[in-house]
Amino acid sequence: MRHFSFLIVFILLVSCSQKEKQILFTSVGVQNLYTDSLSIRAIEIMENSLAFAANKGTFGSIDLTTGKVRSNIQKYHTSIPEFRAVAHTSTDFFMLSVANPALLYKTGDQGNMELVYKEEDDAVFYDAMTFWNDSEGIAIGDTMDGCISIIITRDGGNTWVKLPCSNVPEGIEGEGAFAASNTNIAVVGDNTWIATTKRVLFSPDKGSTWEVQATPIRTLEPTEGIYAIDFYDENLGVAIGGDYSSPEGNNANKAITLDGGKTWELMAESSLPNYKSCIQFVPGTKGQGIVALGFTGIAYSSNQGNSWKQLSDESFFTLRFQNDTIAYAAGRNRIAKLIFR
Repeated sequence: MRHFSFLIVFILLVSCSQKEKQILFTSVGVQNLYTDSLSIRAIEIMENSLAFAANKGTFGSIDLTTGKVRSNIQKYHTSIPEFRAVAHTSTDFFMLSVANPALLYKTGDQGNMELVYKEEDDAVFYDAMTFWNDSEGIAIGDTMDGCISIIITRDGGNTWVKLPCSNVPEGIEGEGAFAASNTNIAVVGDNTWIATTKRVLFSPDKGSTWEVQATPIRTLEPTEGIYAIDFYDENLGVAIGGDYSSPEGNNANKAITLDGGKTWELMAESSLPNYKSCIQFVPGTKGQGIVALGFTGIAYSSNQGNSWKQLSDESFFTLRFQNDTIAYAAGRNRIAKLIFR
């Protein structure tokens, strides 16, 4: 009995110690790494560098060890594209422009960017891009000819094919996606979720088949809906948005799913966060830690979105975590390192 009592005390002490060691963010430091007169909405961590693309045809990378910035301008004939989507494989970097014509570039063998896909139409507007693996990738855009635009590569990004509307759920009038942070697509394994302005489209097989998932997020106005989506695993996911033209609103602008999107429920209703353009799970927190940001600042939850606190009023459009305390964010005129404490 005495040994049993000691065991109980030991377990309680270890449990308390573990709770005390749990890291809860109370602040965030912001260190600017790159400034220029740009709107930067797309970044990707590639090993020890941060790749980015922006408006004015600008793209480049930041060495995360030395801080050295390399940038260039990609022109298309006499026009200068605006890039809001980037992605990468283990060997190549990709960037995709918005508006007409849609221009998708990849790193070429000679070190220059190579045009691998072009689409011309007054209605074309691509919003986000990612890869499932080194061979297969996906990009999505606004509705054309009755359905959301989806292009897919199966050969490492060398060629891209647009899915016919017969393979995609029928579109809703006015449906598109907000090209605000390159986080309209989430992938876990073969599973893919696309956040549109009206709903979520889900594929269990890397884009071969699709189904519709309804969410309770408000989509009444053209400027409101889901701006970003993220999944911690194949079951736990979050979506956030709101109305950028009324950014103070916090009703029906964020939702969570525990079953892979079969059902979605509102979280932290009528409280923080208000409008945000990007949401990401904090690595290593078992899905409990979440950060959401936008031009309205940086918000954080330590309890899977049940409650939130505003950590900073610093304005950004998008972010990516490097580890459980370091992230990189981009926005108007800058890219910065975020240090969560």
